Amino acid sequence: MLVIKRDGRKLPFDKEKIIIAIEKAMNSYTGIYEEGQALRIANKIEDKAKALDKDITIHQIEEDVYYSLIEEGNLATAKAYESYRSVQEFKRKMNTIDDDILGILNKTNVDVMDENSNKDAKIVSTQRDLIAGEVSKDIARRKLIPADILLAHDTGAIHFHDMDYIMQPMFNCCLIDLEDMLTNGTIVNGKKIDSPKSFQVACTVTTQIIAQVASGQYGGQTINGVDRILAPFVRRSYKKYLDQALREQVEIYVMEPDQAKAEQVAWKRTRKEIKDGIQTIQYQINTLMTTNGQAPFVTLFMYFKPEYEYAKEAALIQEEILRQRIQGIKNEADVYVTPAFPKLVYVLDDHNVHPDSKYYYITKLAAECTAKRMYPDYVSAKKMRELYEGNVFGPMGCRSFLSPWKDKFGNYKFDGRFNMGVVSINLPQIAILANHDEEEFFKILEKRLDLSKKALLLRYDLLKDASSDVSPIHWQHGAITRLDKGIKIRPYLENGYATISLGYIGLYEASVLITGQSHTQGGKDFALKLIKRLRQACDDWKKETGLGFALYGTPAESLTHRFASIDRARFGDIKDVTDKGYYTNSYHVDVREDISVFDKFDFESQFQELSTGGMISYAEIPNMTNNIEAVETLIRYIYDHIMYGEFNTKSDYCHECGFDGEIIVNEDNEWECPNCGNKNKAKLTVIRRTCGYLGENFWNEGRTKEIASRVLHI
Repeated sequence: MLVIKRDGRKLPFDKEKIIIAIEKAMNSYTGIYEEGQALRIANKIEDKAKALDKDITIHQIEEDVYYSLIEEGNLATAKAYESYRSVQEFKRKMNTIDDDILGILNKTNVDVMDENSNKDAKIVSTQRDLIAGEVSKDIARRKLIPADILLAHDTGAIHFHDMDYIMQPMFNCCLIDLEDMLTNGTIVNGKKIDSPKSFQVACTVTTQIIAQVASGQYGGQTINGVDRILAPFVRRSYKKYLDQALREQVEIYVMEPDQAKAEQVAWKRTRKEIKDGIQTIQYQINTLMTTNGQAPFVTLFMYFKPEYEYAKEAALIQEEILRQRIQGIKNEADVYVTPAFPKLVYVLDDHNVHPDSKYYYITKLAAECTAKRMYPDYVSAKKMRELYEGNVFGPMGCRSFLSPWKDKFGNYKFDGRFNMGVVSINLPQIAILANHDEEEFFKILEKRLDLSKKALLLRYDLLKDASSDVSPIHWQHGAITRLDKGIKIRPYLENGYATISLGYIGLYEASVLITGQSHTQGGKDFALKLIKRLRQACDDWKKETGLGFALYGTPAESLTHRFASIDRARFGDIKDVTDKGYYTNSYHVDVREDISVFDKFDFESQFQELSTGGMISYAEIPNMTNNIEAVETLIRYIYDHIMYGEFNTKSDYCHECGFDGEIIVNEDNEWECPNCGNKNKAKLTVIRRTCGYLGENFWNEGRTKEIASRVLHI
């Protein structure tokens, strides 16, 4: 018995393919199916085909499967199979995306235009990136992604992040090995750059490296200890100025060399160069435009140990970074506003967290900066050492963390490592399908975990055969490593060197649906059980494959809206779940919940301990620029109670009337100046914490609703 394929070929009948197709469809859509049903239907179709005593077409088989499911009363499965067939058909045909692309140009494709709050979709360079992304996404959907994974993505079961980038061998985010690049030199655009001889040049080279790195990946990059790495170049500048001052005493002032006075002059000139160098970094990052249509997403992680040889210089760098951020950057109206980048992360440790600590004066400056500009965010060195085998290192971008890894000499290594990508699970959708049944929830979850694992392994498969030539700045010139041309990058993907992340969203909503209560109340045990299962899955996959699977609390900038809107269309309004228009990020407390900052940090810390592949917790605070002491108290609380925290306040400006305060979200979910009523986004500067980083180009409908719903935690 032969099957006539779509292209006319004839192949032997294989009922196993029918079984696989039915089960893939059911897993992707509901995660629920009757045991043995797929086999029963396959047997039925086989018997019918034999009775016909002639070849059968693939179309006949598909029709018979569909109507057999309907006859058995399984309408949900029939619908799932029909959707699966549609996706497969879509993947087989050549498809155009003219409407999507035209929607970017005529500003009607809101989903794409508002996907990233730091991309201005009105600018042609950004539009070019978005258009390229839509084309790449279309090809990836039809040619690269298996039908069951694509169906699961389209129905909101999972989210395959950054689909528009997977055609090319690009990874997500990283800790760039800037120390190696500055110390040993690097290559930018085929031009050799030697180790800088001064701090100012080191800062300029740093911004060139940042721009190149940003154009070769799609996620954030972090300089892991920017103060520590740049400090030796401050010393080089100081020595240059000291020699210069001593020569001037003899040659210009005709006097005997005075070492003490020369040192005073040298330090004065060095401080000026530090100011100029940090200004170079800040202005360059905010004015550069990378190939993906935005300023480089870069984080400056500030951490040095007091016994460090260049501690004095590192402290001066930290101080200058904070002072310039407090001042801000001028906008078109010549008013100082809050820049979105670089993101700043300040590490709290014994040498700077206590009022009598040597470097507490810098922490006070950080508190002032937080009150005015929302950055820096804070990492507790004490809590981090407990979670990461005694190590302290920066997140990659806003919240993605590496797992500890040792080289062949037994030394921990973090710089030059990266994340391959993320796939996130829609937890509320599983809870809706489970219909308040916890046991059923975990049954469906297992199906979703299988899908997620398959999707994550696809990300690895798409990268594993790439060579160092795909991005020389990363693979040949030091940002990740220094390979020769043509060398495969595969070893750097394996054995836990790189991470690959299982994300999740909506723990609050899932808890409400299954237990009837928030996870801060009666749903806590369920929530912890759920996150522990996700973490165990990652640990098991890591042992099984040797790949660095990690559990990641998804930032979900646009996904908070996407998942909620898909589920609302499918299941209708569900109180405190789909009716809000957004889902809650990762493990976070419901943004509307009346909870103190201290209780919130205490509660969320237990989820940070499980979600070590990516997490951050925030507190919503009022304007505290006149109460810096209170901010210092909050910062010290982070040190003792939670690994990674941040504070959200407001930093807005109306170009129409000059109002400098909080721009509000009105009843129509529009941003509006409370002083003059201006609603023209082009004449409003609104800076808000999106989900671990600041956004400055507005947000999609769901994220805007979420921001408007946030309550103060102090």
